[in-house]
Amino acid sequence: MTHHHRGAALVELALILPLLLLLTFITTEFGRAVYQYNTIAKSMRDAVRYLSVQTPGTRMTEARNLVVFGNTAGTGTPLALGLNLTHVANPTWQVVGSNPVINTVSITVQGYTFRPLFASVIGVNFGNFNFSDISATMRAPGP
Repeated sequence: MTHHHRGAALVELALILPLLLLLTFITTEFGRAVYQYNTIAKSMRDAVRYLSVQTPGTRMTEARNLVVFGNTAGTGTPLALGLNLTHVANPTWQVVGSNPVINTVSITVQGYTFRPLFASVIGVNFGNFNFSDISATMRAPGP
């Protein structure tokens, strides 16, 4: 009786393998998207922290380089695939109040598009998708 079931496991594997591969690739690409988002968010916090101790309106190029490349010189490869300086809006400073004066600085990444490693798997198109604006704001230390 067992020789009638020979090959059944192979057929079952052939039937389920595409679904397992699809789930694996979806999970991998979702993980990459979250990782890239977190990388950009962390670099934005670093740039805002850097600007918070600078004179308002200065060091904007260095801060933009810090967001994209992870260093103020703007050297090396971008931290996220496809991220460039055009995605980083100029930082803005805001002064509120009179006693005490609250000075904040904000920086934003706009229009960044996540690009998956695989355009499609087993006929399922992953496609590119745009992140919403990613921003960070920090209060400058008081006098």
